[in-house]
Amino acid sequence: MALGTSTWPLVDGIERLHGPVTVVRRCLDLTELLAAARAGLGRAALVAEGAEDLTASLLEQIRLGGAVLLVLEGHDHHRLAGLGAVVVPERADPADAARLVEEAVAAAAGAPSAVGYADVVATTPEQRTPRGALRPDEQTPPGAEPAGRPGRIVAVWGPTGAPGRTTVAVNLAAELALLGEDTALVDADTYGPSVAAALGMLDEAAGLAQACRLADQGRLDGPALRRTAADVAVAGRTVRVLTGLTRQDRWPELRSGAVAAVLERSAQEFGTTVVDCGFALEADEELTLDTMAPRRHAAALTVLERADVVVAVGAADTVGVPRLIKGLPDVAAAAPGARLVVAVNKLRRSAAGRSPELGIREAWARFGSGPAVEHFVPWDPEAFDEALLAGAVLAETAAGSSARTALRLLAGRVLAGPGDAGADGPPVRGTRLGSRIGAWLRR
Repeated sequence: MALGTSTWPLVDGIERLHGPVTVVRRCLDLTELLAAARAGLGRAALVAEGAEDLTASLLEQIRLGGAVLLVLEGHDHHRLAGLGAVVVPERADPADAARLVEEAVAAAAGAPSAVGYADVVATTPEQRTPRGALRPDEQTPPGAEPAGRPGRIVAVWGPTGAPGRTTVAVNLAAELALLGEDTALVDADTYGPSVAAALGMLDEAAGLAQACRLADQGRLDGPALRRTAADVAVAGRTVRVLTGLTRQDRWPELRSGAVAAVLERSAQEFGTTVVDCGFALEADEELTLDTMAPRRHAAALTVLERADVVVAVGAADTVGVPRLIKGLPDVAAAAPGARLVVAVNKLRRSAAGRSPELGIREAWARFGSGPAVEHFVPWDPEAFDEALLAGAVLAETAAGSSARTALRLLAGRVLAGPGDAGADGPPVRGTRLGSRIGAWLRR
């Protein structure tokens, strides 16, 4: 398949070779090319004009149709090479172009090509560059940052029922910044984005959606990410914030691939990226005939999949703790490589009895799975309300509160290694809260 009249002389030469590469469709516009690719008419697409309109999402549609993308040098090839396209040198003759097509198709299929597998240059286990195509260092624009992922991704998740995900995420990011971390805060909740409101930000721009749009276009580099993120002063430090969606119906803008690209870039730019993600982890929407349809849960699942640390937050009551216990297996399945840190929020006697911490430890020891509860955040409604009203964090409005102390300890735990967890306390039995939670879980 070929797109653009600039490809036609080269396509004519390929046809005259009468070799294994044949031309099945000459497309006049991008819509025709996508339709041909989705129909599975060809195994490779050669693009010239219209390349500037291709995005990562459109490339994924081409790949799902079983085709690889090749772009002529000089036609936005730097950007498309970053998205995984094979660049055909400007002076390639028909024989060279046909060989590149063969090798690109063979590399995508993981099989040797007709010219010999040794002629395919391996760059990573997942990507190979056909002989004669521009190498990755030639495809990268001058001044682009080298690949790498030195920073950590910290996902803050909690079950439905307002356990305090955003409160924990915002204050955790602030405490990490106060501990000297170069910190970013991302609002990836597609159901109730509220980081901007919690910080008193009046900017109506959806920072994460803008970053995803740049990533989809292959234009998200370090400077672009820093321009998109808002710098928020927190207790004398700066936290870079990618605000959430301004309307819930904009959730299709947060596609999985784009969110993953934003997280990877953020991990390259910042020491720690804290992500407030949504509660829903169901993957039922994948069981549709249209596999390219956007999924509302994709952002949360992608965040957990890419996370190095997952802070699981639950409310300290007879409803919140069972929801947390039942949701943790789904979190572990969605984030198999992450370190899980369990925190119970809103700890108070009025909802959990005279010994709320002991009651939760009893229920966890009897019914919980995975790591033990490591952190308890006391419920201090006056301190939290004052911070919310001021659009600030506890470190600014209630620096000496017990809730702020607990969140600072949580930040230290996030930075600590997996072997630095505190020891579990002695077994506890007979608390009122533990009995209520046990009865609820046995239903």
